[in-house]
Amino acid sequence: MRVGVLVFPGTWSHQDFAHVLGDVVRSPWGFVWHKERSVAGYDCLILPGGFAHGDYLRCGAIARFSPVMEAVVRFAKEGGPVIGSCNGFQILCEAGLLPGALLRNTCLQYRCQWVHIRTENRNTPFTRRLAPGQLLRIPISHGEGRYYAAPETLAAMRARGQIVFRYATADGRVTAEANPNGSLENIAGVSNEAGNVVGLMPHPERAAEALLGSQDGLPLFLGAIQTVR
Repeated sequence: MRVGVLVFPGTWSHQDFAHVLGDVVRSPWGFVWHKERSVAGYDCLILPGGFAHGDYLRCGAIARFSPVMEAVVRFAKEGGPVIGSCNGFQILCEAGLLPGALLRNTCLQYRCQWVHIRTENRNTPFTRRLAPGQLLRIPISHGEGRYYAAPETLAAMRARGQIVFRYATADGRVTAEANPNGSLENIAGVSNEAGNVVGLMPHPERAAEALLGSQDGLPLFLGAIQTVR
């Protein structure tokens, strides 16, 4: 099991992911620079948070054309597990690997805070160790995290179980007050139809050690390792 952590100009969560992989879950890993054209040798791919290419034009819009993304698309279409957090989620949407788009927060402000998210779908490589309805306390850090999809797309996603996480209160209620960015239906994370590609706005790599205040992000890493092994 070897995990590839993608790095674009402006990425900054890659070192946090590397720390969790190498020092917490003890999994082999490597950085994959955006100009690479192959992801051979990797069993799982992570697209971290940050501001890829400065997020000019639109979040993830330029990163989607980085050479490595052709290899990421092939890897995903072949069933390889791929997860994108924050900016990585935005890039996966721009690349067409996930439905919908991430728009500017309704408050028009950057939000950096702890949130609770409720597990809606455990049938992905990353959520297999979670129980349906399980709550996770994980931080967010974004200005463009408002999930949007056309009504017909959203209806199809609900029918296929592609909504993976929803923002919720500490006791599991999905309310407007628990929604930090105005996402439709409190959506915090989604998957592709096959379930092997997952994107979420919260940062699981910042909630993988008790020292940081939460270990709720750790099952996502362990689930991917278990899937591959």
